[in-house]
Amino acid sequence: MIEFDSQKQQFHLYNDQISYVMEVLPGGYLVHVYSGKRIRRFAQSQPYPHDGRSSFSPNVPDKRLQGFTLDLWPQEYPGDGAGDYRETAFEFTYADGTNATTLTYDHHEIVAGKPRLTGLPATYVEADSEAQTLNITLKDALRHVAVVLSYTIYADRNVVTRTARVDNEGDTLIRLNKVMSGCFDFTDSDYDMIQLPGAWANEKQLRRDHLAAGIHVLDSKRGASSVAQQPFIALCSPNTDEFQGEVHAFHFVYSGNFRIAAEVDAFDQTRVLAGINPYEFEWQLEPGASFQAPELVYVYSDKGLNGMSNTFHHLYRERLAHGQYRDAQRPILANNWETTYFNFNEDKLVDLIDNAHKLGVELFVLDDGWFKKRNSDTTSLGDWQVDRDKLPQGLAGVAKAAVDRGMQFGLWFEPEMISEDSDLFRAHPDWHVHVAGYPSSRGRNQLVLDFSRPEVRAEIFRQMTAILDELPITYVKWDFNRNLTEVASVGRAADHQKETAHRYILGLYEFLEKLTARYPQILFENCSGGAGRFDPAMCYYMPQSWASDNTDAIARLKIQYGTSLLYPASMICAHVSESPNQQVGRITDLSTRFATAASGNLGIMMDLGQKDRTDLPEVAAGIKFYKAHRQLIQFGDFYRLLSPYETNDCAWMFVSPDRKDALLFFFQILNSASRPHVKLRLWGLDPAATYEIDGLKLPGDELMNYGLFIDAGINHDFQARVLSLHQVN
Repeated sequence: MIEFDSQKQQFHLYNDQISYVMEVLPGGYLVHVYSGKRIRRFAQSQPYPHDGRSSFSPNVPDKRLQGFTLDLWPQEYPGDGAGDYRETAFEFTYADGTNATTLTYDHHEIVAGKPRLTGLPATYVEADSEAQTLNITLKDALRHVAVVLSYTIYADRNVVTRTARVDNEGDTLIRLNKVMSGCFDFTDSDYDMIQLPGAWANEKQLRRDHLAAGIHVLDSKRGASSVAQQPFIALCSPNTDEFQGEVHAFHFVYSGNFRIAAEVDAFDQTRVLAGINPYEFEWQLEPGASFQAPELVYVYSDKGLNGMSNTFHHLYRERLAHGQYRDAQRPILANNWETTYFNFNEDKLVDLIDNAHKLGVELFVLDDGWFKKRNSDTTSLGDWQVDRDKLPQGLAGVAKAAVDRGMQFGLWFEPEMISEDSDLFRAHPDWHVHVAGYPSSRGRNQLVLDFSRPEVRAEIFRQMTAILDELPITYVKWDFNRNLTEVASVGRAADHQKETAHRYILGLYEFLEKLTARYPQILFENCSGGAGRFDPAMCYYMPQSWASDNTDAIARLKIQYGTSLLYPASMICAHVSESPNQQVGRITDLSTRFATAASGNLGIMMDLGQKDRTDLPEVAAGIKFYKAHRQLIQFGDFYRLLSPYETNDCAWMFVSPDRKDALLFFFQILNSASRPHVKLRLWGLDPAATYEIDGLKLPGDELMNYGLFIDAGINHDFQARVLSLHQVN
């Protein structure tokens, strides 16, 4: 998978689908040559650009390389202060206060498999034969600094992962002001740029724009990957659609501040950089110490956006998530939040459990409000002991009610937060993230515990394990409902304060590593006021995430459509809630709400204890349908067919790996008079097979090339149809 041509000084990473080529030029400069569809080898020589374009681009100091300027070359890890005026991959400050650094090739090694990143989540392999890793060491001998660039290529995936490690080989401290995980230089700029911006209850909204000259920055400064931007960017050919065309996609495996920049220079070259946001970041690298940057995942597709998505889906489902739930069907849950909020007692919860059980629900989740005096969002975070006024028998009574009915029991936590009205705050008023002696901002009436401090993590770990050790809990919903402000850590030396945001994330990862290892039987669900920290790093520890606090079925179409660009259905949690919807007030048929929620991990957030409900048989039927098709939905291949961003409709489908079964979901958003018929061309079927669908027997090639008329019988707003396909002889 990795070859080095010593004569040409050329590296070629390849599998049957993709190639990634680099060369070491005279002088030791590591340049990018090619990334894309598999080629046998790259035979062209690389001429030095030394024409009139370089008149304002200084040459490198090496006099043997007359006319050679870094400003015109595609590079693998561009440096600082050596004549390349584009965005740099790093910035180091030395003892003399200067930054100029030029990294050149020193040596490399090729190893089988994929070594684990110390202290950081990342994709992995289960056998060394799955991948090969290339480690290239670049050095600036005068600065006594080395950077090890690591590239892993999988044998059967369109994936190259990248990381960078900085080593201080000198005897003086180096301040790291910027360390990107990867740089990708392209020699052209005719691309559309795809991103997933958003806001609370409106996450991962797909946006596509033609790439223009200048620097385009997607980032988070919130201390979390955030609802505002997903740590993702894709560059695609203008003619690329869901099923054809080239895509170069980049996804950063990190949960904190990030920066992804796409820069188009004066010569129509494009540079993509991704890594930890240098905003308010500085790392004091002591002599002999190393700094490891997080992983960046690069995916190439020549089969359009669906091809890109299927690569991400399989990689994240099979080689990012881990533990016993990675390949296991996810339970159907009922959550009490929108039914009770903080106002409940044991009788109310047992009534919900009993009714949920009768409908076929498998897991009951007790949300916020179960702990010490938590009757509003102004109090008690950090005091993880049960409220005996609400629950005289403790959590054990509620858990027993679920277990006695053959159900599982789950619990909500927000471990990273603290209320000022709490015993923990009164005992430790300096344990939150803040600047000593300076006012602290509030969000949702709470402060953020300083998870960069080991004593803080240890106390929360003690409180959580005291509960998890004693109760039959098989599910934990981990919430994170505000972002960081006034980022500083009491007791940390002044010259280390700008390490706090990253140390916070490292502390979070250490905590999650210990917690998930201690409780392998627990399914952990990631939540952050919806999708405020729904990123691949969190998916490493928690194999599913709450996609949005917005449970409106129609708003969820765009949210789940955008989310599906990167994450498989098994990682996306969706609930059926009441109508009118509590977030947007929309009135929607129960069948439509089920169709949207059943396109991920199904949950129920309805007041199932209402005595006058007439829709419970339909709820039971929806749950039964989901159970019958759960394996297909959670672990089948996913195809987007109609975009709610481009049309008044939305459609997607799930296809089993053997292509014998499929589920087609169609949503009409708004109805209209004299509406044209909708014909869908399906995808992923066996063209030689025949499928039974809606009483018809139709050839697979006809369904994929001619299509299927789908809108018969849909005659008002917010309607959905779900059709099952099965191969017949």
